[in-house]
Amino acid sequence: MPRSLTWNHDTIELIDQTKLPQEIDTLSIRTVEDLVAAIKRLSVRGAPALGVAGAYGVAMAARLHDPKTNESAFEGAVTTLRQARPTAVNLALMVDRVAPIARQDPAAALAEAHVIAEEELAASVAMGDLGAALSLELAGDRPLRIMTICNTGSLATVERGTALAVIQTLHERDRLAEALPMETRPLLQGGRLTTWELQQMGAPHRLIVDSAAPFLLARGAADVVLIGADRVAANGDTANKIGSFALALGSRHADVPFIVVAPESTIDMSTATGDDIEIEDRGPDEVTSIRGVPVAPTGTPALNPAFDVTPVSLITALVTETRVVRYHQGQSL
Repeated sequence: MPRSLTWNHDTIELIDQTKLPQEIDTLSIRTVEDLVAAIKRLSVRGAPALGVAGAYGVAMAARLHDPKTNESAFEGAVTTLRQARPTAVNLALMVDRVAPIARQDPAAALAEAHVIAEEELAASVAMGDLGAALSLELAGDRPLRIMTICNTGSLATVERGTALAVIQTLHERDRLAEALPMETRPLLQGGRLTTWELQQMGAPHRLIVDSAAPFLLARGAADVVLIGADRVAANGDTANKIGSFALALGSRHADVPFIVVAPESTIDMSTATGDDIEIEDRGPDEVTSIRGVPVAPTGTPALNPAFDVTPVSLITALVTETRVVRYHQGQSL
């Protein structure tokens, strides 16, 4: 899998995730405004990838608007970047990490953004190792059937992924019987993106509709459920793609381990519980149409929360790049 986001000669190049799988198109981003637009329309998405994009965005802002000579333009760009997606903590976190460096030394901002990108790659490898070991421990040292939601691979993290990195590691070790990605309405990130990545790695998989997941779990179709995270609160409550809460309820009913895989940067100790996480509503159009084709009468109102919050009581464990937090054994962050 190629990197989904890179810096090349003052340009951020990223795979346009809105075009996959029918078209592999690379966007060349040269302004902060274009980057913010790409983030908002989900051309780049996934909490770790958004963090890397935000880091490179600050470096770009520093090059276009020197903070020492054009402070107002630079600060405006930083604020706009920081607020582009409110639920995923990584975006604001990495913007806040690079911005002070840019204010002191604009040239050093790019070097820090490169460091962040490499940290995410190292984290993906480590999460794959730890998550594979935990899955085999909980479900048995045999080829496993893994259910997952949304997209948590290289497209969401720059390279390898979070939950999908675990699936890739299991596949590489001949311990993956089958991946069961959920389609993930309304934008079908599982159907469009995760299946594409699974095809690229040659992993066995079957796509399922979202509403089938709890029933299939109850029928014993999966050994482990793996999800990513956009924000983990201090108590362990986890915000992730809408549908994750229902998946956790189904896992609890079926007594299937429900594991969150996310980098340490996704943990937000300043957010006490899931009740304090802002949930983005993306408006009715994504629900009432699919890629511009209406599926409901014109003017139909809709609720469209992009994320939900799974309470820690339903989560078996959290896997990061440095540790495994076993909630089911009473451990905490």
